[in-house]
Amino acid sequence: MASQDRIRAVGAELWDMDWTAERAADALRYLGRNFPECLGNLRALDEHEEAAHEAAMRGDKDAYLESLRSYCKAGRDEALRIRRGAA
Repeated sequence: MASQDRIRAVGAELWDMDWTAERAADALRYLGRNFPECLGNLRALDEHEEAAHEAAMRGDKDAYLESLRSYCKAGRDEALRIRRGAA
């Protein structure tokens, strides 16, 4: 698929879907590398994933990045909860 096919109009701005996918992949890699326990319970991250999706649909990059930060924090918190339970 050509790069230009991965860009779509959202409101008055163009939204780069490749950029979006790269940021989401970065968040998952971060969690997998630092807090792999949370990947066994992704349901704990649903709220943040939905917020990121909604921000992407609005074309709001700032809200999208903030949602991904919240996603990573929630994954960290879930992993730490799991670790405390295992101790």
